[in-house]
Amino acid sequence: MSTQVEAEVLLEKVGRAGVITINRPKVLNALNLPMIRQIYPQLKKWENDKETEIVIIKGAGGKAFCAGGDIRAVTEAGKAGDPLAEDFFREEYILNNAIGACKKPYIALIDGITMGGGVGLSVHGRFRVASEKTLFAMPETAIGLFPDVGGGYFLPRLRGKLGLFLALTGFRLKGRDVQRAGVATHFVESKKIPDLEKELVDLKSPSADDVSRVLESYQNQSSLDSEKPFVLDKHMSDIDRLFSASSVEGIVQNLKADGSEFANKQAETLARMSPTSLKITFKQLQAGAALSLPDVLVMEYRLSQACMRGCDFYEGVRAVLVDKDQSPKWNPSTLEELSDQTVEQCFSSLGEKDLTF
Repeated sequence: MSTQVEAEVLLEKVGRAGVITINRPKVLNALNLPMIRQIYPQLKKWENDKETEIVIIKGAGGKAFCAGGDIRAVTEAGKAGDPLAEDFFREEYILNNAIGACKKPYIALIDGITMGGGVGLSVHGRFRVASEKTLFAMPETAIGLFPDVGGGYFLPRLRGKLGLFLALTGFRLKGRDVQRAGVATHFVESKKIPDLEKELVDLKSPSADDVSRVLESYQNQSSLDSEKPFVLDKHMSDIDRLFSASSVEGIVQNLKADGSEFANKQAETLARMSPTSLKITFKQLQAGAALSLPDVLVMEYRLSQACMRGCDFYEGVRAVLVDKDQSPKWNPSTLEELSDQTVEQCFSSLGEKDLTF
C-alpha cells in the first residue's frame, strides 16, 4: 500500500488570487521551516505576477489557522547545536517582513486558533478576518520566549497598554474581541467565510478598496455576539494604569497594591512566567513602539538567539509542551535576581550574524 503524503502547504492559483492553505491540521497547522521555505518564494512570485491580484492565506481542518511555530523542533535543534535554531527564526522573520511589505492586498482568514507564528503569518497583512472560532494569544512568556514574529511592532501599537498586557500575560482573546482589540481588521461569521473567499477570488482586478468593500459587506451581515461588550472593556482603565509602570517589577507592585480580583489574577499569571522573558518582552515593546517592522524583526532575531543561548526556553518547552507538568523551574527564578545588564546583553548585535533582508 502506498500512502500519499499530504503537502504541508497548498499553494494554488484560483482565478486572480494566490491562495495559501496551511495544511497540518493534526498539529493545529503548526509552522515549520519547510513550510516557510515554500510560502516565501511563492509570495514574492505572486507579488510580482501581473496575473495575481490578491493573496489569501487560510488554515485547513476547521480548528486552527496556525497555532504557532513548531518550537519543539527548534529547541531540539538548539540542544544539538543544529543550525535550524538560527535558520527557523531568520527565515520566519524574513517571511513576516515580506507579508508586512506585500504590495498586493494580503487577506488572512484567521478562522480558528491563531497564536505565535500564526499571528506572524497574518497580523502584518493588510486584512485579517476573524470569526467566532478565532482564538488569539501570544503565550510566549510561559515558555521562556517572547512575543516575536513582529510582536514588538504590532503590540505597542494597540490602544493604551493593551499590547503590553497581552504580551506579558499571554491573555487569550476570542472571536469578535480579536477585532475589537485591533488584532483583526474584520469579523465575519465562520459559516460565511467560504462564500467570502469565493467572492474575493472572483473579483476582477480588485484594488484594496474593492477588497475592503467585500469584507465590510460580509461583516455587516455578521451580527453574532455584536451585543456583547469587549471582554476587557471594564478593565481597560485598570490595564492602562497598572501596566504603565517603568519596569516589570513596577507592574507587579502595582497589581499587588491594587488588590482587586482582576489585579490579583494578573499578578498570579505573571508569577508563573519566566522572569527573563517578562523583562525582555517589556524592553522589546518599549523599543518596538518607535521602530519600523524590519527594525523590530532585526531586534527580535537577536532576542531569539539570546533565548537559544539561555536555559528558560528549553525548560519552558519541556514543562508546557513535552512533559506537560506545567511547573517550569526558571533560572533566575525571580525578577529581582535578573540584572538590567543581563537583559541588555540579549539586545546586543550579532555582528555578521544579524538578520538582514
